Amino acid sequence: MTVYTPRHAARVLLVDADGRVLLFAGFDPARPDHRYWFTPGGGLDPGEAPAAGAARELAEETGLRLTPAELGEPVWRETIEYPFDGVWYRQEQEFFLVRVPSWEVDTAGFDDVEQASVTGHRWWSAAELTASDEVYHPRDLVAILSRALAAPGGRMGGTVPDKVSGPNAPAGRSRAADPAGDPAGGVPC
Repeated sequence: MTVYTPRHAARVLLVDADGRVLLFAGFDPARPDHRYWFTPGGGLDPGEAPAAGAARELAEETGLRLTPAELGEPVWRETIEYPFDGVWYRQEQEFFLVRVPSWEVDTAGFDDVEQASVTGHRWWSAAELTASDEVYHPRDLVAILSRALAAPGGRMGGTVPDKVSGPNAPAGRSRAADPAGDPAGGVPC
């Protein structure tokens, strides 16, 4: 029986005017060959509200400073189970959508774990994600973005891309790592 460390996290779908989403490239220190892409965000501090944590993580990881109120309501919630650096986590996480005309990413606020396990970043279009063989999280990212961007009330300008196709998973479902040990999404950054 696997023992999970409970964790709460907030993540950000940062989308530019071209409809591209920002993802970081990283790896699991316990499994250096296990590489994947993931959204900005991370674990909440004790007593921290998800929007406050998402705003804090966004500032630390990208340099973009927003208030929790500017993030609005979450556009996606899920519970995932995954290993990172030899620890199994059960993480409840919420995703916030933030649209910007453009943004020059500043990673000067990375903590020690991020500095050691994040190797870069890139803006991805939905078409690039769909066509890619790269591993990215959440796995339903293209469908989540499609639904979030199609909803009324986009933030901070930008343009909404054409609707994209992808798996349509219900909000709030629980996912566990697959038998190959590929995490279902997220890292403790």
